[in-house]
Amino acid sequence: MNLFKAVIDKVSHAIAWLLVQPIVFYQKFITPYTPPSCRFTPTCSEYARQAILKHGPIKGLALAIWRILRCNPWGGSGYDPVP
Repeated sequence: MNLFKAVIDKVSHAIAWLLVQPIVFYQKFITPYTPPSCRFTPTCSEYARQAILKHGPIKGLALAIWRILRCNPWGGSGYDPVP
């Protein structure tokens, strides 16, 4: 049973790493050339990166999507850390 958990942890880590790579690319190569417009701190891309690394690929991606959905003129703003 411990071997099964170890394999699941490795697969989860690999999927999280794959999900984070496009975010890092966006942060390094696209964001510097666009004007700042994020309503929240940390930015949505940084929030997504932190959520995926902290909570894993499934819950982290769900938190990131929920954050992006809240980023609208009627949504909130300000400091919103990853839970």
